[in-house]
Amino acid sequence: MAGGQLNVLAKLDQAKTQWYHFMAIVIAGMGFFTDAYDLFCIALVTKLLGRIYYSDPSLPNPGTLPPNVSAAVNGVALCGTLAGQLFFGWLGDKLGRKSVYGFTLILMVVCSIASGLSFSSSANSVIATLCFFRFWLGFGIGGDYPLSATIMSEYANKKTRGAFIAAVFAMQGFGILFGTIVALVVSAAFRNAYPAPSYAENPSASLVPQADYVWRIILMFGTIPAALTFYWRLKMPETARYTALIARNAKQAAADMSKVLNTEIEEQQEVVDRQVAAGDTWGLFSRQFVQRHGLHLLATTSTWFLLDIAFYSQNLFQKDIFSKVGWIPPAKTMNALEELYRISRAQSLIALCGTIPGYWFTVAFIDIVGRFWIQIMGFFMMTVFMLALGVPYEHWTQPAHHTGFVVLYGLTFFFANFGPNSTTFIVPAEIFPARLRSTCHGISAAAGKAGAIIGAFGFLYAAQDPHKPDAGYSRGIGIRNALFVLAGTNFLGMLMTLFVPESKGKSLEEMSKENVGDDNEA
Repeated sequence: MAGGQLNVLAKLDQAKTQWYHFMAIVIAGMGFFTDAYDLFCIALVTKLLGRIYYSDPSLPNPGTLPPNVSAAVNGVALCGTLAGQLFFGWLGDKLGRKSVYGFTLILMVVCSIASGLSFSSSANSVIATLCFFRFWLGFGIGGDYPLSATIMSEYANKKTRGAFIAAVFAMQGFGILFGTIVALVVSAAFRNAYPAPSYAENPSASLVPQADYVWRIILMFGTIPAALTFYWRLKMPETARYTALIARNAKQAAADMSKVLNTEIEEQQEVVDRQVAAGDTWGLFSRQFVQRHGLHLLATTSTWFLLDIAFYSQNLFQKDIFSKVGWIPPAKTMNALEELYRISRAQSLIALCGTIPGYWFTVAFIDIVGRFWIQIMGFFMMTVFMLALGVPYEHWTQPAHHTGFVVLYGLTFFFANFGPNSTTFIVPAEIFPARLRSTCHGISAAAGKAGAIIGAFGFLYAAQDPHKPDAGYSRGIGIRNALFVLAGTNFLGMLMTLFVPESKGKSLEEMSKENVGDDNEA
């Protein structure tokens, strides 16, 4: 650095792992716990919503959400998330990370509760109200992505920074699992309290009136853990890198971190003066940014975009895939609550055996193997397993081979999370300069959510049987060909990873070339 590294930043980079690191992981991680719960729990209840609001007892099969309604319910929160990532990412660099961190949590809690209180006299009104609040829920969730990643990266030491950011993101796995457990418990409780015949036996009696409470309880329950951390979010001091490098108040940064690290940190005035004098001022749309970080931003946006097409397609439509291969019985052979119970059980097994272990393998190995190789490996293995599912697809649809299908499907989740789903979140928080870090992370994450929207809307239609599509849908390319498309997106993600820089063991200022003049650039 032209002005020499500030003492407070050097102390943070060299700090031993201590209690405040774990507090930061929990505070930021609980937001991600709620993010994942809220984004993915909707997939658990869409079949129930179809039965409640779109059933016709005269038809041989229970009701399902019409194509446009299903796409809206599954995708509207992702649209809100995309907008929130861009807005709060930009705001985090303008007003400070802490200044807007509490607001995103309030927005998530309020809109999550409001989603469950979507009452009205008609199905269309209920769904419209639900979609309205889920958009703004997504907007708050979007803010959590750049803010949590940036806060954790700026608090961490350089030796274990990757593991700390990965641990925050790994709470997403527990959020997904918690959602399936809540759905299991609530559906089992209501199923036992209000027994009902299957739809084939008695279409009208298969749906008890109390089922309308079930999906509402599930949607609202995830707010509880996040709400408990609200006080601690407000108590967190602003990150030293924002205070020192953006607000240009190194002495305040030193005072804040002295309390956090329980050690005296002092800044020499001449170092502070040199730092201010050497400070870069170029912005996101400048020639200097394009020269230094243009390729990096292209790499982080494209890899996250390609990853989320596959990841969200898999997550949001697990229930449809499991039904198609016969792991979940035909809907008409179950009542409404039994169907929800079986969907939740299937998804909880995938979360427990594939999703969660993948996240924590990343935590364990990211500062040993590095971001680049984990991402390359993850994309490669996802491609392999998608092809292993798609090439012999007819083989997997036979009853004797359902377990093999589920094992391979679970392995794609394992290598998504021990791979690009974690690293695409981590890298943008490490390689951009402090004054643009939150903005660039928000842009990268928003590109990911654009991919998720394509996955959520596109897969719904593309995976339809080319000969016998579901009611209301046009013919698609079928699940087998859809798996080939997803394998292709993963392979492209692997190629774009070649442009992602390795940040293992380096300080944030070293990666971002903070305050290095164009003439002095390495």
